[in-house]
Amino acid sequence: MGVNNGSALLEEKQQETSTDEKSVCQLLTLTSKPHCGEAAEVSATFSTPQQIKLKLSAWLDSGGGWLSQYRQLAHYFSLLCFLLIIITLLQTLCLVQITLVFQSQSTLQETKLRDLTHSLEKLNQSYNLLFSQYPALNQYCPVSNSTTSERVCSPCPAGWTPQGEKCFLFSQDRADWISSQYHCMALGGAVVTVRTEEEQVFLWKKARSLSQGDSYWLGLRSSGGDGGWQWSDGSPVEQGPGFWEREPDKTDSSELCGRLTPGDTYTRSWFTYRCSNLLRRICERRQASLQ
Repeated sequence: MGVNNGSALLEEKQQETSTDEKSVCQLLTLTSKPHCGEAAEVSATFSTPQQIKLKLSAWLDSGGGWLSQYRQLAHYFSLLCFLLIIITLLQTLCLVQITLVFQSQSTLQETKLRDLTHSLEKLNQSYNLLFSQYPALNQYCPVSNSTTSERVCSPCPAGWTPQGEKCFLFSQDRADWISSQYHCMALGGAVVTVRTEEEQVFLWKKARSLSQGDSYWLGLRSSGGDGGWQWSDGSPVEQGPGFWEREPDKTDSSELCGRLTPGDTYTRSWFTYRCSNLLRRICERRQASLQ
């Protein structure tokens, strides 16, 4: 009787299981319409809790790997952002420093320019005052530009030609030898005295370019009855070089003076001439010096 009851219970359980399986098949048919065999496979796949646990563990491990990679990428990205921020800050600091240096230099340059302008104004005032107190300086520093009042200074007065340590003036008017000496003295000089061959060459070339063959008085003059010749400063001609076309006749007692006639050669360009005749003249004076 007990065995029959156990068999009956087993059959009831099998019937309930079959009934449950049929219910699952019907439910799956209503939702996704699978075959009952597929439902049985799914039920077989997840038939035990151990299998379900293994599947969930695999899914979690896979998700953990992706999460680790995501965290690593996020870390690298944060580090990159930090480096970019540092670089931006450094660039900003450099730009600020450059701007401050530029502003400082600009201010310094403006200060120097202002000081130089002030010094230039004071110098111009002193410059104008100097010329107003000493009008003779206008001879050495004439105004070259009337618009800007610019002056060009020279060691020789206006119209004089510098050569060596002297200034020379070639006149256009004519006078006798004595009057020529006075004219040169009035200008602060004397009729020219030739001391070197270099001066002779300069005077000869300049006379040829200006006179077109005309003659100029030199500072040569006969000393009288003894037939000697001397310069206008009293020094004898024999102490320096001579460039006579023909040596003067020492027996000639007439009053004679020397002239420069620019011919073919500078070595034979001095001639004797009566002092009363009218000729152009060459004046000389020493160059101006600040000493």
